[in-house]
Amino acid sequence: MTRLRSIEELTALQERKRPLDKGKATIVIISSGTCGRACGSLSVIDVLKKEIKRHRLGNRVRLRITGCHGFCEQEPLMVIEPGNIFYCHIKPEDVAEIVSMTLQDGNIIERLLYEDPASGKKIVREADIPFYKVQDRVVLGQNKLVDPTDINDYIANGGYSALIKVLTSMKPEEVIEEVKKSGLRGRGGGGFPTGRKWEYCRRAEGSPKYVICNADEGDPGAYMDRSVLEGNPHAIIEGMIIGAFAIGAEYGYIYVRKEYPLAVEHSKIAMQQAEEIGLLGENILGTDFSFDIKIARGGGAFVCGESTALMASLEGKVGEPRPKDIHTTDKGFMDLPTNLNNVETWANVPSIINQGASHFASKGTSKSKGTKIFALTGQIRNTGLVEVPMGATLREIIYNIGGGSANGKRIKAVQTGGPSGGCLPEELFDLPVDFEALTEAGSMVGSGGMVVMDEGTCMVDVAKYFLKFLIDESCGKCVPCRVGLSRMLEVINDITEGRGTEEKLELLQDTAGTVSIASLCALGKTAPNPVLSTIKYFRTEYEVHIKKKRCPAGVCRELIHYSIREDKCTGCGTCLKACPHGAIAGKKKKAHKINDDKCQKCGICEEVCKFDAISIT
Repeated sequence: MTRLRSIEELTALQERKRPLDKGKATIVIISSGTCGRACGSLSVIDVLKKEIKRHRLGNRVRLRITGCHGFCEQEPLMVIEPGNIFYCHIKPEDVAEIVSMTLQDGNIIERLLYEDPASGKKIVREADIPFYKVQDRVVLGQNKLVDPTDINDYIANGGYSALIKVLTSMKPEEVIEEVKKSGLRGRGGGGFPTGRKWEYCRRAEGSPKYVICNADEGDPGAYMDRSVLEGNPHAIIEGMIIGAFAIGAEYGYIYVRKEYPLAVEHSKIAMQQAEEIGLLGENILGTDFSFDIKIARGGGAFVCGESTALMASLEGKVGEPRPKDIHTTDKGFMDLPTNLNNVETWANVPSIINQGASHFASKGTSKSKGTKIFALTGQIRNTGLVEVPMGATLREIIYNIGGGSANGKRIKAVQTGGPSGGCLPEELFDLPVDFEALTEAGSMVGSGGMVVMDEGTCMVDVAKYFLKFLIDESCGKCVPCRVGLSRMLEVINDITEGRGTEEKLELLQDTAGTVSIASLCALGKTAPNPVLSTIKYFRTEYEVHIKKKRCPAGVCRELIHYSIREDKCTGCGTCLKACPHGAIAGKKKKAHKINDDKCQKCGICEEVCKFDAISIT
């Protein structure tokens, strides 16, 4: 690649690369992020390349391999332009038909179209699918437009235009002021105003200064940052270059968790291309501004998502938080001024500069501006990544985008903000999703995890699950978190195993309050949220566990009992054959019985019974 020696040369390159995919009549876009690859997208791509070559379509068909499009449960998926044709659950054996029927003859293959579960209708256009239709995909939507391994795609789509604007017409203070006016807040969990953090770091004494991209996404079920970094790494790089210019930083790091190999690979390719073309390194585009970025891989510790623990890890030390009486913008990495933002925050910066602060601020609420990406998972029909304006309600996300319950059971709760977030009941689903509203309700936006739970979920068990995770991931540095969480788990275990008392429930609340006040870092302070929110909104379930020694959802094994109803059992023997513990006995065509001493309460008998004869009490 030819190194660009001036801003004018970059501008000329942008003009040469436009319009995107010049001369190609058809664009075949295949989603191939981690989720797509797990579902077999690489095999589909391999066959598609061969078929395009065999039919000699290379001169009019362009195959664009992209990152995740968000609708992860429909992978592998394909969008064909023009026409916005959406095919999903594609298999390698479907490819020949796609090439001959659609690419050559222009016909639609009905069986590969998305079927709307609500209406049962097949939908041809991606834009008409309810999952996409309600979203505002400012950041995530860019994934579909670029091959993450080709800088030319990003440049052809206007990439690095924001950098040109900054270097030619803006002073560092003006850049910071524009970010402040936009109202952009950190998307990693804390929600601190981004422009204000940049201002603090610029004013801090000490040199050199650093900027860091936090891609250590450790929340279970959350993969927003991974998908953005995999699918559009140049947006993050451009955002970091602009941030470094504004702050006066010379060096940057992208700190990626070890479990994200594809994000690391694409980031390295993008950084190498940016350096070769003159967008990173010494005297960027012939100016006196120099900036370089390196990749650092974390060991997979949840606590390293906390800023001071991340910086300690980056220095080669144990990833433990430290008190923040001195902010990292003053003394962070290597005890020097450091600005840390997460992937999604950096990815928003170029569009703020290009379109102006007012455009970004026009979306969202009075205090929470722009859009936010959420990982929608759990007992929901449409799982995947969704991007909506801040202020959209939980109900809109869960029902209009998520499609409601996956199995027909009533949805009763949603947990937002990752393992340190809270569980909110259905009656609060009209809450706007913004930093203040969710925090006031006992939860948080966090990094963007959103787990939907139906009536088959035991909320006491949910609290126990997240407590176990947080205990495993606690660094153990401070006593309130290290000891307090373990004591809380002991009480929860007593409640789910039939030893709970009302006094222990009060003790659980008191301990949770102490942990939230006295812990050293934000992770410890928010760790009790799952317990406190479930007690607040689902106290009845705790009381049934304690007073009646019963689990209403039939989840806590020690509190449930399996039996066979004689009036419904036909003696078919299906449950007898399926039971792995030999706990069921009975003669053919006679009502069977369960031996309580042998029953392990695994629930397999209930799953296989076709006559609804298994009773759980």
